[in-house]
Amino acid sequence: MVQIKTSEQIAKMREAGLVVAAIHAATREAAVPGATTKDLDQVARKVLAEHNAKPNFLGYGGFPATICTSVNEVVVHGIPSDDVVLKDGDVISIDCGAIIDGWHGDAAYTAFVGSGHAPELVELSRVTEESMWAGIAAMKLGNRLVDVSRAIETYIRRQPKPGGGRYGIIEDYGGHGIGTEMHMDPHLLNYVDRRRGKGPKLVPGFCLAIEPMVSLGTPKTEVLQDDWTVITTDGTWSSHWEHSVALTEEGPLVLTSPDAGKAKLAELGIVAAPDPLG
Repeated sequence: MVQIKTSEQIAKMREAGLVVAAIHAATREAAVPGATTKDLDQVARKVLAEHNAKPNFLGYGGFPATICTSVNEVVVHGIPSDDVVLKDGDVISIDCGAIIDGWHGDAAYTAFVGSGHAPELVELSRVTEESMWAGIAAMKLGNRLVDVSRAIETYIRRQPKPGGGRYGIIEDYGGHGIGTEMHMDPHLLNYVDRRRGKGPKLVPGFCLAIEPMVSLGTPKTEVLQDDWTVITTDGTWSSHWEHSVALTEEGPLVLTSPDAGKAKLAELGIVAAPDPLG
């Protein structure tokens, strides 16, 4: 069952989303050469405490940290550690969430540590981020879930990959519904699988965490012995971007974006829904 939210509930999710945005800003600033991924986790904990918010990652299925820190070939679910020291040239994806009054926010971004990154890595992150926004723009009244998947996949497939070949759209992980829990129905693929049909119709109050994960090579992944860390099977580096989005009568509202998605959606010819928090 898909949980449909009222406008008041969406406003609460917006509060949680702004805490997530604050964590993103703080961890992005802290992701410098010499910092450990455990340092970034501590930064996130501080932001949560400052906003009287609860973490939704810590303890989830036994996960031992507040955020996921996925470096280079790690696609998702990297565990913060004192042993992982960021160095110049690394790429890190940080995934985090927050809970306010029982309502969840969840978002991820990819950042470049230091300088000197290869152009294909910069392009990988750009393609992944833009495919997320293509999916967000497809959250229109009357569309179906598959239309979001198709928009993400179509954008990625239309981008030329430096050096040739195709980007790997990660197959085993995708987006999801969000609300009173972090992961809810429906599961959102980042590609079209005709066996799954069109999925539910998008109606006001429909909330999704849209999160493409893309690699420079394979779409295949494996989980390390810690039962959490997910890497590409060929060792190629990856990117992960995510926003939580609510669909309203007035359009999409990007719950985890500082400006509710207004500026970026305007570039795509989409009018964002008014921010319920002003």
